[in-house]
Amino acid sequence: MAEEWLAKQAATMAPATMAKARWTFDDLVFPWIGSRPIAEIDPPEMLVLRRIEERGAHETAHRTKQRCGQVFRYAIATHRAKHDPTTDLRGALTAAKVEHRPAITDPARIGELLRAIDGYTGGFVVRCALRLAPLVFTRPGELRKAEWAEIDMDAALWRIPAERMKMREPHTVPLAPQAVAVLRELQPLTGNGRYVFPSARTTSRPMSDAAVNAALRRMGFDKDTMTGHGFRALASSRLNELGWAPDVIERQLAHAERNKVRAAYNRAQYMEERQRMMQAWADYLDGLRTGADVVAFKRKAV
Repeated sequence: MAEEWLAKQAATMAPATMAKARWTFDDLVFPWIGSRPIAEIDPPEMLVLRRIEERGAHETAHRTKQRCGQVFRYAIATHRAKHDPTTDLRGALTAAKVEHRPAITDPARIGELLRAIDGYTGGFVVRCALRLAPLVFTRPGELRKAEWAEIDMDAALWRIPAERMKMREPHTVPLAPQAVAVLRELQPLTGNGRYVFPSARTTSRPMSDAAVNAALRRMGFDKDTMTGHGFRALASSRLNELGWAPDVIERQLAHAERNKVRAAYNRAQYMEERQRMMQAWADYLDGLRTGADVVAFKRKAV
């Protein structure tokens, strides 16, 4: 039943997510209950999940429970089971500790970070990635795998196709003039290739997923202070505090909208607002970089 459910997800699930889901079933579930008729599995049998949390992997235990629940619900929908036993495990597993990704959110510290990036003496491609990261705050994988074909500098837009997005939906990033300037500076070096930020070893691959984090360490920001993913939290935290509408921020972060009709509406409705926000954000970062007393560009939320 799980194999059938996985096959149904193949068209919409990202390859990395699919690989992790398959590992979850193959290594953590199938050895104990994989051969059991799905309609006969009861809640006590699902306590095999405690094997996972016994080694301290509490979040993995909860994610495995979630995956199993999806399979049980699929079985119910296709008339091959009548009950999802994972729903009866509430409180039976140790709560997973929420760990927030390290990020700098204090305005003065953000200024320090931006100045450190400007003074970075490592590779030019990595330096450009570091300069662009706070201006676009995409996921690290989306940034390092950026392709020149996706970027329209005349329109000041970066259109990321669905297959490269975590939520498997196309995403558009408005580019402030500061972001376009970084790309134009880099284009003579990498513009003839596929990737905006190619690997130092070969232009046929994007730069390493460790490159940005390694550069941050080199600049003196340890893993508990700032990461490549932290640029998203940095932007989200400050934009919310500065008064931008949460829906606009969430749309720019490419977080999933559960209601597909609302999602399509939001994509169109918020583009103009997102363009204004991204320009104001870039200007705000410029102020922090110079160490000026920046007046918050606070606005009424819509």
